[in-house]
Amino acid sequence: QVQLVESGGGSVQAGGSLRLSCAASGSTYIASCLGWFRQAPGKEREGVAATNSFGGTYYADSVKGRSTISRDNAKNTLYLQMNSLKPEDTAMYYCAADRRWYWRLAAPHEYNYWGQGTQVTVSS
Repeated sequence: QVQLVESGGGSVQAGGSLRLSCAASGSTYIASCLGWFRQAPGKEREGVAATNSFGGTYYADSVKGRSTISRDNAKNTLYLQMNSLKPEDTAMYYCAADRRWYWRLAAPHEYNYWGQGTQVTVSS
C-alpha cells in the first residue's frame, strides 16, 4: 500500500504560480509511476502530468510549457510546479501512484493509489 498526501494548493490570481507537493509513505518502492490529475466541478478527472522511475515526464497539452513535474526520491515527494496559471486551471488536484510502468500520461483508472486532493483556485 502507498499513502499519498497532497499540499500546496490555494487561491491565486491569473498569471501566478503554485507548487503542489505529494508526500508518499508506506510501500513507496512499488510506485513506478506517479502522476497529477485534476477534476473541476461537473467535469471528469483528467491527467495533468506524470513521471516514471526512469525519469520520463509527460504532460497534458493544456499545461505543457507552464508546468513541471518532479520527484525527490530521498524525500518520497512528488511536486508539480505550475506557472502562468489560468482560471481554467481551477480544480481539485490529486496525486496518484501505481506499480505499473507507463511511458505516457496514463488515464485515471490506470492508477491504484490516490491522495485526497488539494484545491487550486485561479481568479481572473
